[in-house]
Amino acid sequence: MLPSSTPYAAYLCTLLQPPLLLHQLNFAAIIFKPLGLILPVLVVGHALVLHEKQVQAFQSIKRAHSAAAATAAAVLCFAVIFDCERLAPGLIVVKVNLDNPSLASGMDSSNPIERSSSSEISFKSASRSLSSNPSRASRGNSVRTGSFHDLGSRPVRLGSRGGDSEMFSGSQKEISDEDARLVYLNDPAKSNERFEFAGNSIRTAKYSIISFIPRNLFEQFHRVAYIYFLIIAVLNQLPQLAVFGRGASILPLAFVLLVTAVKDAYEDWRRHMSDRIENNRWAWVLVNDQFQQKKWKDIQIGEIIKIKADDTLPCDMVLLSTSDSTGVAYVQTINLDGESNLKTRYAKQETISNIPEKDKISGLIKCEKPNRNIYGFQANMEVDGKRLSLGPSNIILRGCELKNTAWAIGVAVYCGRETKAMLNSSGAPSKRSWLESRMNSEIIALSVFLIALCTVVSVCAAVWLRRNRDVLDTMPFYRRKYFRDSKQENYNYYGLVAEILFTFLMSVIVFQIMIPISLYISMELVRVGQAYLMIRDTQMYDEASNSRFQCRALNINEDLGQIKYVFSDKTGTLTENKMEFQCASAWGVDYSDGKISTQNQQVRCSVKVDGRIVRPKMSVKVDPQLLELSRSGGDSEEVKHVHDFFLALAACNTIVPLIIDDKSDPTAKLMDYQGESPDEQALAFAAAAYGFMLIERTSGHIIIDIHGERQRFNVFGLHEFDSDRKRMSVILGCPDGTVRVFVKGADTSMFSVIDRSLNKNVVRATEGHLHTYSTLGLRTLVIGMRDLSDSEFEDWHFSFEAASTAVIGRAALLRKVASNVERNLTILGASAIEDKLQQGVPEAIESLRTAGIKVWVLTGDKQETAISIGYSSKLLTNKMTQIIINSNSRESCRRCLEDALAMSKKLRAVSETSDNTGTSSDAARGPVALIIDGTSLVYILDNELEEQLFQLASTCSVVLCCRVAPLQKAGIVALVKKRTSEMTLSIGDGANDVSMIQMADVGVGISGQEGRQAVMASDFAMGQFRFLVPLLLVHGHWNYQRMGYMILYNFYRNAVFVFVLFWYALFACFTLTTAINEWSSMLYSIIYTSLPTIVVAILDKDLSRRNLLRYPQLYGAGQRQEAYNRKLFWVTMLDTVWQSVVVFFVPIFAYWASTIDVPSIGDLWTLAVVILVNFHLAMDIIRWNWIFHVAIWGSIVATFICVMILDAFPMFVGYWAIFHIMGEVSFWVCLLGIIITALLPRFVAKVLYQHFTPDDLQIAREVEKFGHQRDIAAEVEMNPIMEPPPRR
Repeated sequence: MLPSSTPYAAYLCTLLQPPLLLHQLNFAAIIFKPLGLILPVLVVGHALVLHEKQVQAFQSIKRAHSAAAATAAAVLCFAVIFDCERLAPGLIVVKVNLDNPSLASGMDSSNPIERSSSSEISFKSASRSLSSNPSRASRGNSVRTGSFHDLGSRPVRLGSRGGDSEMFSGSQKEISDEDARLVYLNDPAKSNERFEFAGNSIRTAKYSIISFIPRNLFEQFHRVAYIYFLIIAVLNQLPQLAVFGRGASILPLAFVLLVTAVKDAYEDWRRHMSDRIENNRWAWVLVNDQFQQKKWKDIQIGEIIKIKADDTLPCDMVLLSTSDSTGVAYVQTINLDGESNLKTRYAKQETISNIPEKDKISGLIKCEKPNRNIYGFQANMEVDGKRLSLGPSNIILRGCELKNTAWAIGVAVYCGRETKAMLNSSGAPSKRSWLESRMNSEIIALSVFLIALCTVVSVCAAVWLRRNRDVLDTMPFYRRKYFRDSKQENYNYYGLVAEILFTFLMSVIVFQIMIPISLYISMELVRVGQAYLMIRDTQMYDEASNSRFQCRALNINEDLGQIKYVFSDKTGTLTENKMEFQCASAWGVDYSDGKISTQNQQVRCSVKVDGRIVRPKMSVKVDPQLLELSRSGGDSEEVKHVHDFFLALAACNTIVPLIIDDKSDPTAKLMDYQGESPDEQALAFAAAAYGFMLIERTSGHIIIDIHGERQRFNVFGLHEFDSDRKRMSVILGCPDGTVRVFVKGADTSMFSVIDRSLNKNVVRATEGHLHTYSTLGLRTLVIGMRDLSDSEFEDWHFSFEAASTAVIGRAALLRKVASNVERNLTILGASAIEDKLQQGVPEAIESLRTAGIKVWVLTGDKQETAISIGYSSKLLTNKMTQIIINSNSRESCRRCLEDALAMSKKLRAVSETSDNTGTSSDAARGPVALIIDGTSLVYILDNELEEQLFQLASTCSVVLCCRVAPLQKAGIVALVKKRTSEMTLSIGDGANDVSMIQMADVGVGISGQEGRQAVMASDFAMGQFRFLVPLLLVHGHWNYQRMGYMILYNFYRNAVFVFVLFWYALFACFTLTTAINEWSSMLYSIIYTSLPTIVVAILDKDLSRRNLLRYPQLYGAGQRQEAYNRKLFWVTMLDTVWQSVVVFFVPIFAYWASTIDVPSIGDLWTLAVVILVNFHLAMDIIRWNWIFHVAIWGSIVATFICVMILDAFPMFVGYWAIFHIMGEVSFWVCLLGIIITALLPRFVAKVLYQHFTPDDLQIAREVEKFGHQRDIAAEVEMNPIMEPPPRR
């Protein structure tokens, strides 16, 4: 045998290093192809001395199809024969299935998807030397240490999700230099040599001093109406079309643009101030081998940065070392994703020992280009000749805070606007309200009406010009001919066709306010006022979380009054998401007797740490019998499994134990558990209550105090929970030298990996206990474990190592490794956690359903738990007929849906029959509830079965979807939105609800226990589900009623004025001269009449809060679009025509025989219109207050003052006209007659309508006014909640 130190052996050992194994194996096959006939002979010569694993490697040669493949297999045997592990520790021997020449990184052939590649790679160990680093916290304490054959110091990588995120990862190929960012450690000049990367200065402001005016105007003119008014103003500048003064025509548009620009400028100034503060913060940066302070904005990519405890990170940086000897750092990401729980990040073992001030740090990081995925990161780092793989657990993002770690050092890889936080920064989602969308059709109708008016005037002008063409030359006020120096020429005439065109365009200019430009700014101001009132509502303030209502989208306030479907999450939305351990089933014994115990004592055991007593922060109810078993030290099988059960609860998690001060006892401390989910925290506190207290966690070990005896367990690996496996596992080296895998997860996933041949009775008993717990509405988890043999551990460990360092498909490889080790488990028991309903949830759901709102609950919990919560929340009732669909195939789903539709139709027919015959029964008249699981939805969504599901769900009062994934939640919302025009609302509290919230018309986020992702993606945010009732039934109703009336009133107010101008044009030979002062025309919509409608739209209340909450049926007015619809629009327009006729013709007839001049009667028309529209508004106000009086009467007084000021200027045609006409009695008689005559038909119609056909709101107002005076508890019969008409 050749000596192991030969160059060939050394080369082969280098060739087979793990990171480059697959690529270099193919390369080796090419190199040794000429030797394909020689090397196999050499290998066969030594076959007799190979041990078992060497024989396995040799056997692969026989399966080769080509000389090159045989050579590749021979290389493996050659490396084994030459005992290359002495030259290259960490050498792995690979068993290659050469039935397919292509190599793949699959390890689990049981998955049909993964079997698509026939190649199989399993990693074997040539050495078994691993050990965990000792803990600093364990010094001075008696600790029993778990080890596994003196395992050496290898970096331990935690988590199946520690790899690259496949959801966001782009290509599966290795990052090339062209597609990657090259960052040279501690060399910012070289890092920026090829590309000048972005600096660390951020800018959230939209404008600069130079760009503000053009950019702001560009954004404002996205509104088509603004472009319309701009065109009108431009046309008025032409001499041939100048109807108004050039300045007066620009004033309305300029005013609206100015108000919006001032608002935008103020908001942007605040952003500039915030940016300045952020950019001028200080950080410690390595400069000339020592850390110096540097402003955030001056940090460059490639620089080494030192972060101290409680500091905020200035940029995205790869972690190099920390104050912890194992390289772990704890960060809080509340500024990034809203989660307050601590997260763990790790430095690579190869870099944690480097001291930047002493050691020369150099290396290269090749990472992906900047992207928005905050949960994914893919990179490689070359340090000291080693190539290391980096993942999300190795990077800390800008905005995170360093916690419970003295310091951390890292290298900047993304700075400034390229950081993930800045790439994800965006405002509230932009949505458009239904009223505003519907308003566009009315604006189009008004535009058509405007064109019709202009056409009428143009046609009449054409007829008049043809009839009077013989006298146009000398006609006063028209004179076509211009006489000068005995020369005659056309003075102001361009021909008949041109005159008709000019008349049409002049008509557009004169009648321009038919399209109310002030409506847009009025709507913005009203929405701001409404949002302020909602935010200040004390009944939507949550004391527990100290959070007020948030209005994050100002443009859909009125949509809150038209909601028909509410899609709600369960956990954290209907429930508190504050988990409390209630029941335990250990080794087939239920220690709760199938009920939630209220009598068990609450226990908080204590331990001593550094001479101080430490108690768990949370007390837990314990079962005395189970507590006694956990404390006993017997060797019985039952006691051992109980110990293993609680050991799994304490160890199988990602909990970070923190010791905090006990305010009630200065001499004691509290043990707080920070975890990524409340479930993990509840289970850890339960284990502590039974004497298994987790007191320390590092990247390599955990320390658990078991009834006063501190034991150390080496953590060889942790496979975190993911949505595919629905379980998590930890591999522990125990003090007795054994290695165990502990697994916990959902029952659906756990029973598929539990060995049912072992302890069948225990498995069956546990299944029964799980069913009992679920019917009580508890959240359940199944616990299992198994011992790993030496060979199993070696197989897992090196597979885990290879998967963790893989560059390609890391997350998929880690999942396969987890699936391989999580099998043939022994069941230990099950846990049950109670997630209590939030306060007021049952009453809230009942109110919503009474209001005609359909409530759908979409949850990831199992069906029994969801049904139990449904009953306790009054979502489900005993009178409901339940239709349950649980199918595992498309055909089965089809049959179930067909049967359910048939049953639904039958129930409806029976109900109609019972209504006709007068008989009733609960079965016939009871509502229907649909309960469907996520598996069925997989086969239903995105195919032809969607329509059947929608038809079925439409007939149901309640829909309860169980075991649904986040994207399925969004799919269900989309299902309803695509097939109906009804308004939808989604409400949730977690990151898994974001897609559902963004899909709905209105998204509401709950400020709960699962961070603020839902809040940041929502339109509105609040602290409790019960606040949804006042939000919809009170504020939603008010907002819709006010906004609907304000839009109609603006259309009416402007149309009255336009029709007065139109009637005058018909009496002025169609010349478009106006009797009303041009400045009054411009100020009409801005000053004369704008303030009252804004004030009323913000403050008026058609009904009190008390009655809106007492009679939820009143909410149906918004669903039926009673405040704004096409019928109301046309009735309003007819009323407008009548009022304009009265305003115009009463003064005409009154002054027909007088010598009054045109400006005087124009002032009369101006004042009459302003007084009329304000009295019209006053007639519709429900609740008067002093603000309304000031706004309405003040507006009238302001109009008088403005008219008098305008007539006081000699430059205007109507100089002193108002003072002449106001001195006559006929002026005041005309005003009074106009108001009475114009409003009388409207007044009579309202009286008759409210007397003979009152609607629900009118009935409720009468009860509110007269019922309280008589002090009676009136039972009001409301109109039934009918299906609203379809929206167009």
